[in-house]
Amino acid sequence: MKVVIDGTDVEVKIIRKSNKNTYIRVKSDLCIYVTTNYFVSDKYVSNLINNNIDFVTKMYRKECKKRDKASKFYYLGKEYNVVITNLVKHCVLDLDYAYVSKESDLDKFLDKMSKEVLTNRVRIVFDRINLPINYPVVNIRKMVRKWGYCNKSKGLITLNKELIKYDIDDIDYVIVHELVHFVHFDHSKEFWKLVKELKPDYLVNKKHLNEE
Repeated sequence: MKVVIDGTDVEVKIIRKSNKNTYIRVKSDLCIYVTTNYFVSDKYVSNLINNNIDFVTKMYRKECKKRDKASKFYYLGKEYNVVITNLVKHCVLDLDYAYVSKESDLDKFLDKMSKEVLTNRVRIVFDRINLPINYPVVNIRKMVRKWGYCNKSKGLITLNKELIKYDIDDIDYVIVHELVHFVHFDHSKEFWKLVKELKPDYLVNKKHLNEE
């Protein structure tokens, strides 16, 4: 089964299980995955997708932007043209270019800088917002579905190392978001009110990070 989105034939993969509900997702391979019950027909799935085509299209475009970003080299919100050369031993950034001796050096550079930059930004943001909380333990690692995570009981925040590809202002928003969870451990009105007080333009950051 296929559906046309933005002039492209997109494959629909149906996964039948014993669950009661039907779920639609677009994954990184740009296929539409429909998880549904064994007794749901292909026609029902087709009608469901067509009736929710705007929502499906939004998910598809979002994954397209993620794939595009992953295929290019970004550092702190800026795209760099990659040049492979034996004149450097490690990644060197100069104007619009990233010079490396091999492509794997790009990942090594981002891993190194994510730990340095994100940890440093936590200290800067923590001192700036001045919340009545203790300074947290900071963990940097790759996460699939979250930009950050707060473990209030352990006094820990975890940041997605992929944030190093985004602008400092977007990084700071995620840090504010996680630090506010030490005050409001939910997404209540009080939580968002405090986030807005500390980061008035946070909706712009959310849009950037959601790749919309």
